[in-house]
Amino acid sequence: MAPFVTVDNLEKTFDLTNGGTYVALKGIDLEIKQGEFISLIGHSGCGKSTLLNMVAGLDLPTEGVVLLEGSEVKRPGPDRMVVFQNYSLLPWMTVRQNIDLAVKNVLGHLSVEERKQIVDQHIKMVGLGHAADKPPDQLSGGMKQRVAIARALAIRPKLLLLDEPFGALDALTRGNLQEQLMKICEENKVTAIMVTHDVDEAILLSDRVVMLTNGPESKIGQLLEIDIPRPRKRMEVVNHPNYYSYRSEIIYFLNQQKQIKQLRARKQGAIARHGLEKVNLEIGFVPLIACAPLAIAKEKGFFAHHGLDEVHLVRESSWRGIQDGIAGGYLDAAQMPAGMPIWLTAGGMDSKPLPIVSSLTMTRNGNAITLDKKFYQQGVHSLTDLRRMLLETPSKQHTFGMVHPASMHNLLLRYWLAAGKINPDSDVSITMIPPAQMIANLQAGNIDGYCVGEPWNIRAAVEGIGYTIATDLEVWNGHPAKVLGVREDWSRAYPNTHVALVKALLEACRYCVQPENQEEIRQILARQEYLSTQLEYIYLGDPNQYVCGLQPSPKEHAHHQFFGAGINRPSRTEHLWMMTQLARWGEIPFPRNWVEILERVCQVSVFSTAARELGLADLTTYRRSSIDLFDGTTFSADDPIAYLNEVPIKHDIYMAEVPIHSARTA
Repeated sequence: MAPFVTVDNLEKTFDLTNGGTYVALKGIDLEIKQGEFISLIGHSGCGKSTLLNMVAGLDLPTEGVVLLEGSEVKRPGPDRMVVFQNYSLLPWMTVRQNIDLAVKNVLGHLSVEERKQIVDQHIKMVGLGHAADKPPDQLSGGMKQRVAIARALAIRPKLLLLDEPFGALDALTRGNLQEQLMKICEENKVTAIMVTHDVDEAILLSDRVVMLTNGPESKIGQLLEIDIPRPRKRMEVVNHPNYYSYRSEIIYFLNQQKQIKQLRARKQGAIARHGLEKVNLEIGFVPLIACAPLAIAKEKGFFAHHGLDEVHLVRESSWRGIQDGIAGGYLDAAQMPAGMPIWLTAGGMDSKPLPIVSSLTMTRNGNAITLDKKFYQQGVHSLTDLRRMLLETPSKQHTFGMVHPASMHNLLLRYWLAAGKINPDSDVSITMIPPAQMIANLQAGNIDGYCVGEPWNIRAAVEGIGYTIATDLEVWNGHPAKVLGVREDWSRAYPNTHVALVKALLEACRYCVQPENQEEIRQILARQEYLSTQLEYIYLGDPNQYVCGLQPSPKEHAHHQFFGAGINRPSRTEHLWMMTQLARWGEIPFPRNWVEILERVCQVSVFSTAARELGLADLTTYRRSSIDLFDGTTFSADDPIAYLNEVPIKHDIYMAEVPIHSARTA
């Protein structure tokens, strides 16, 4: 079936007064089905209204074409009716006369009586029968907008275009009009495109949300399908299990575009100084206790001491922000979940391999699995208890949160469940949630538990929301948690800078383990630019002084390991374990060229150079030949394919040669 509306390779360029040009939109491709409701969302200046105007025929594209039922849109027409934010009513005419004027001009071939019936029908449709003979100055803002909607629909357009129609209205009026508009569109099978800045409005009204990137050269950054059954009610739609994931997806996109705009504003070419190829760096992090080495390197001058005197720390709300910042070239380096370098290199992001180098393990441990407190009251105190509960409630779907497919949180959670004969792909549901949103989702009942880094496990216990059923001390004590990641092409372009960066962070890691510094570190991490949380949730001391479970079975705090022999040196064996687990759960194919990938990802030489130059050569000698896990198994690098064949619970495993040609430095 042919699309009802087609936007094909649309571009819009404006001439500037200084003789230059501004490319507002570029490469816009969109197909809309008949009866579909589409929302356009993005930051101011991204071209939402420009795109709407070209679909309306009020403006023409510089390149490309807009088709309505196969015919090119070249001028305005009554088959496309626009509802503006400012109502656009004639002030000397009544409600009836404003609507009748449009009907008379478009449907003038009908008899006077037929036109009157259409006008009356649409006045009734929007609930304005009592105000039919009032002029606009006697109407509220919501009533005026209802007149504009009635006027637009009365001429029976093929396409309804709405440019922030409810933006100037109060919340209650806006909500009522949204429900009326939904009802009208559903009953009359109206095809609609709406420009909005309101995330909740977009989810409520839309079949799909089109998210536009920043200008210049705005494009469609993401298309989100809203799979919530109709008819929808404004006060009920928030209870749909996918509502908050849709909302988080849109908010993430908007926040990321805001972040990109800020980074673009201060982006400049590489500044070489002190024998380094680049001293101006943008380094991404997520607000967790594990970001301590980055915060300390910045606040205590370790970056500057090693020549990196123009370092900006970029606070991301989620690990997805880190992956997108590295992939887009907006970040020079980043704190990453330990599995992300392998995941990106092997094509975990959109099946496009992006070679990443990991030259420093910044933290180990620090993760735990927390459940809703109601499960403790039901006797779920161990993995065996959890499996028993799942067997006793087969009809109930239990959902667990993790922070990223490549995170140790996901891999440890899945390994722990599978070791307890719980299939993480069928017996439970696992969903991705930003770390800072775990507590809210647990409290709201959207998830039953999560695996995340601190301080979110301790906070759940302190606030009486949840309890820790297992820490990484029990699953894999000493596992890599967060690593330094840079693009391989970046590492090759700035080798001296890369070593200086590792040196600064390695010194910061050492600072983090000195007992006399811990109170200062807690104070720094609590600040708004880092964790922005209370001191009582930030714990760096003796792990036996704090527990994050409920009595009478407390769990030892999953304390971080920042520095020491066997702590900071990258391990190919550990990266191989993560590679097997990512393949085990279908996140990547297992690469036939796995040896090559490990050698390129795990840059021990950069770490060794940095450690020797700091006088820490003893850190370079540690070699990890095998990994001991809580279920009694030992993993070695001897035969990963045989290992994958032997694990009893797994996703379908695929093997492929992964091409890992270096991308050009952005």
